[in-house]
Amino acid sequence: MKYTPSHIQKPTQELISIITVNYNQAKVTCELLKSLSRISYLAIEIIVVDNASSEGTEMISDQFPGIKLVCSNKNLGFAGGNNLGLKEAQGKYILFINNDVEVSPDFLEPLVARLSHLDTTAAVSPKIKYFTPGTTIQYAGSYAVNPFTLRNTHIGTGETDYGQYNEPRLTSYAHGACMLVKKSVIDLIGSMDECFFLYYEEQDWCERMNRHGYHIFYVPQSEVFHKESMSTGKNSPLKTYYLSRNRILFARKNFKGLQFLISMLYLICISIPKNIISLSKEKEKLSAYFAGIVWNVTHKKSYH
Repeated sequence: MKYTPSHIQKPTQELISIITVNYNQAKVTCELLKSLSRISYLAIEIIVVDNASSEGTEMISDQFPGIKLVCSNKNLGFAGGNNLGLKEAQGKYILFINNDVEVSPDFLEPLVARLSHLDTTAAVSPKIKYFTPGTTIQYAGSYAVNPFTLRNTHIGTGETDYGQYNEPRLTSYAHGACMLVKKSVIDLIGSMDECFFLYYEEQDWCERMNRHGYHIFYVPQSEVFHKESMSTGKNSPLKTYYLSRNRILFARKNFKGLQFLISMLYLICISIPKNIISLSKEKEKLSAYFAGIVWNVTHKKSYH
């Protein structure tokens, strides 16, 4: 199926730049692009950033010649890949969307309506469901990162959707799998911190938005479906490494004084012993877990 974006745009629609990052998942990325070709919002440009894939990139450009394909000569991670795409973006609003997501045809209109409603709104995310079976919620808003455990949880995760989270609400964080952000806000506060590479970059970014006085909304009238963790593996050592590393990095950047001290005491006295026990039979993951901790010891730049 060939795709070329429509040049017939409703005059009231603002241009949206849709950015997604591909890494050795051309087939999955094409499935996203196919779902985007059916959306009802017409004023879009689609930017695919290829993070130095070893195969399959030509499939994307062959099947969807109307997109902007930006090829990096190295893997920049989630934040770096999106930031590279951002340099090409012309839209008033920027949609960051994982390549392992598929969208509903009318998912953009409610997001735009909420984002444009107030000047103080910086970002919005839709209701996100797991792709299989398609009725289970992954995200219906988010709680802030707990200053003790350095973890945060999404509202509604694992619940069957029967409309219990159908009211828009303020939320601590947008979801990196699908978030619409004002370009003007990005110009003011800066883009995602590429130091994270994978995981916690959107939480850190949203904390920056919050510190600048902006709000973030969950918008349930918009729905997308997430295949989740296809690029890193659901429980891979790579995921273990970056989660371990970036929880501490997040604390270093966003917690201060007593709050930071308590989070580190919790890590040393409770979290590390607990993970040693839980990962004791998975040596590769245990090694990755400690490597994430050691990274923070050897990279001593102060974020306070």
